[in-house]
Amino acid sequence: MKRFGRPRNFRLRKEDDFDRVYSGKQRAGDEHLLLFAQQNGTQTTRVGLSVSKRHGNAVVRARIKRLLREAHRLLQHDLPQGVDLILIPRQNSGATLNDYKCSLKTLVHRVLSRQHRKKSGQRKPSNQHSDGKPMQNHSSSAREQS
Repeated sequence: MKRFGRPRNFRLRKEDDFDRVYSGKQRAGDEHLLLFAQQNGTQTTRVGLSVSKRHGNAVVRARIKRLLREAHRLLQHDLPQGVDLILIPRQNSGATLNDYKCSLKTLVHRVLSRQHRKKSGQRKPSNQHSDGKPMQNHSSSAREQS
């Protein structure tokens, strides 16, 4: 009988690997998923899942993990290589497979673009909010001129 699972070298399994990714402090999240990412220096993208008991009983947690693994399997060719990912689903989000796929694709690109920006020394201009909109100038010199 043929096994359809992913080989072990595609999964994060050791506590040290999880700690390394968490300590990289590169994360992004949305209403369905929180994602931590760290470059791993290889050509494989590895995935770790963290589904706490607060999500429900073992049956519920297993279903969430199956959905997350399937979302990664379907997107594996669209995601960058050489990255370790930890996927943490949000509680009570009621996410479907399509929700997880959308979130995974968006969040991986978001967190990796931040890493790239950080390495190259590029920063957002200080006069912009995190959403890219310009900030209003409320300095004391602006008040004095009026």
